[in-house]
Amino acid sequence: MENLVIVESPAKAKTISKFLGSEYKVLASMGHVRDLPKTTLGFDPNDNFKPQYQVSADKKKVISELKKHINKDTTIYLASDEDREGEAISWHLISALKVEKNPLKRIVFHEITKDALLHAIENPRDVDQNLVDAQQARRILDRAVGYKLSPLLWKKIRKGLSAGRVQSVAVRIIVDREREIRAFESVEYWKVKVEFINPSLQSEVIKLNGKTIKLPNEQSAKEVEDSLLNGEFILSNIEEKDSTRTPSAPFTTSTLQQEASRKLGFSVAQTMMVAQQLYEGNVDKNIPNHTGGLITYMRTDSVNLSTLATSMAKEVIIAEYGNEFALKSPRIYKSTSKGAQEAHEAIRPVDLTLKPSMIKPYVDPKQFRLYELIWKRTIATQMANAKIANTTYFIEAGANKEYELQSKGQRIIFAGFMKAYTEGSDDPQAALDNSEKILPNIKLNTKLEKEAILLEQLFTKPPARYTEASLVKKLESEGIGRPSTYAPTISTIQTREYVIKTEDKKLAPTDIGEVVNDFLVEHFPQIVDLGFTAKAEEEFDQIAEGKISWTDVMREFYTKFIATIEDKEKTAERVSTPAKVLGTDPKSGKEVTAKVGRFGPYVQIGEATEEEKPKFVSIPKGKSVDTITLEEALGLFALPRVVGNDSEGNEIIANIGRFGPYLQVNKKFVSIKKDDPYTIELSRALEVISEEANKKQNEVIQEFTKEGISILDGRYGPYIKKGKKNYKIPKTKDASTLSLDEVLDIIAKTDKK
Repeated sequence: MENLVIVESPAKAKTISKFLGSEYKVLASMGHVRDLPKTTLGFDPNDNFKPQYQVSADKKKVISELKKHINKDTTIYLASDEDREGEAISWHLISALKVEKNPLKRIVFHEITKDALLHAIENPRDVDQNLVDAQQARRILDRAVGYKLSPLLWKKIRKGLSAGRVQSVAVRIIVDREREIRAFESVEYWKVKVEFINPSLQSEVIKLNGKTIKLPNEQSAKEVEDSLLNGEFILSNIEEKDSTRTPSAPFTTSTLQQEASRKLGFSVAQTMMVAQQLYEGNVDKNIPNHTGGLITYMRTDSVNLSTLATSMAKEVIIAEYGNEFALKSPRIYKSTSKGAQEAHEAIRPVDLTLKPSMIKPYVDPKQFRLYELIWKRTIATQMANAKIANTTYFIEAGANKEYELQSKGQRIIFAGFMKAYTEGSDDPQAALDNSEKILPNIKLNTKLEKEAILLEQLFTKPPARYTEASLVKKLESEGIGRPSTYAPTISTIQTREYVIKTEDKKLAPTDIGEVVNDFLVEHFPQIVDLGFTAKAEEEFDQIAEGKISWTDVMREFYTKFIATIEDKEKTAERVSTPAKVLGTDPKSGKEVTAKVGRFGPYVQIGEATEEEKPKFVSIPKGKSVDTITLEEALGLFALPRVVGNDSEGNEIIANIGRFGPYLQVNKKFVSIKKDDPYTIELSRALEVISEEANKKQNEVIQEFTKEGISILDGRYGPYIKKGKKNYKIPKTKDASTLSLDEVLDIIAKTDKK
């Protein structure tokens, strides 16, 4: 083979091969091909931190296949992604394939289109060693922390725990917020509102004798009410101000993750998975008059748009909305995030003339919704500002005209970019405040007719728990992590069960998450310090720019870190969390306590010193030592419980196992997701068992007939079936959107294991 192009994924290879002639072979490396060994430190601190890379076990076959297409004259185009991780993949491929003497060309492109690819091939460069070194520094620093710190956690807390440079900081942020919430003391306050008729209008008491009023209790609110009842309501002033609103910047990785969470309900990992599919052009069917990827590269912290993109946007805006919505010259955005790569572009559609409605029949619903979000946001960035008319009515009231009431309204004079897109908000009230509110037309000095006075009791609210989206925002604002790290960090802290997602999709720490965090804060404050982690990111950026050496960065960190590890192995005491006394068990009269042990949080009745052994039961997910009540704790000892008998006289037992609550009848187990095992009644239990018996098993989700492969919905969730073999689908994958290439990859990896 004369020319071999190596990309990262099979889907990308498939798309790119459409643009190149028969003299090019396009193959995939399936991501990284070499890594540090799993069972050893993986680098030599005494030899300038020299890494001991090896070809990963699951990539030996990939390397073997790639070698079949290479001879001494083959020109190799290294076309991995254009970020540091991609640069490192290209660098590793050279060593793994032993092609140092071959003609090597590193090519990068921000979008998968024919023009972009041909331009890249015509303008190759060498592998950028500075970018590779920045990635090596991150990998080896993270390995040092994980490999040396995790065993200490096993020794001092419990086996199986892990620590990580970025993940531990993310956990700390969530723990700190949870403790703010617990420490928060709600304060009562009141509002007084007046409803008027003829015309209808609501107004709120804002000032007393020209100063903003605070009403701490019902008595103070009633005093206001008494005065209002003894006076008139006169519209004393009307203030009108026009304002303009500017569209938000084009999407970066973090802002796309945040908006997809707010507007589409996507998790951070799901957003990145769907964005990858759009980038690679990995969609259901061929879109007429379009080949290649649908969006530009989705790992970026730049808000820059190319001249091509802004001119394309202008044409679309004039055609879709009219001349008055277009700008005379493009709107330019400047990045505020640390270390942003301005040479890259923001996330945008490759072809803005390809409207969401045009691709809808050819993509799955998630792909359509994310593409539509990106298309609308990009178009909005190049549209005229919106013009808003803000009106405030000031109403004079009270027995001595001492109170000022206000009514605020706004109307849109010119929608501008809002015609296409408005940014979402984490605060529902903020979204409500931005909506159009039209005030009735009332003349100055009009005496208003009161209908009712409303006294409203309110309480201050604690700070909100982080969502995945707001945690990404926090990490980015602190300079922690980079576009490629947000999704894996948030997935890791949940997989490790340091953090759980509550029913309302908020992130809360688990008991063990808090214990590990407290240990690290006490003994390794540097590791969980936000400033230290941000400084490390800045140093990686400096390495990437060729300003400092990666080995110098490692040396400065490692010497102090290892000294601390050695000290803490001797001096840090084994963690023993204090028991929280919940109360007394009414049956035995013994004390009921909750604490975190070696195997997680649990409730105990009695003490080991007593003649009768104490009873133990694990605290289930969703509850913690801090939040569990005596009643809930005692309820945990009620399982397993006999709910009743079925028609054949068999006992139906409710219990909680490692996979959650279930019902057991003889040797059959039925999962109960919506019901409480402590309270489920016999009639409902029989209904659940009947539903399970009648449930259509192995319902087809997708079929790849030619390959003899199906994706089925089984008793334990979706799985892949090929012949007589079944394959588990990773939790991060959506069974309904899996491509054939992804399915084959899962099968290959499972068979290899």
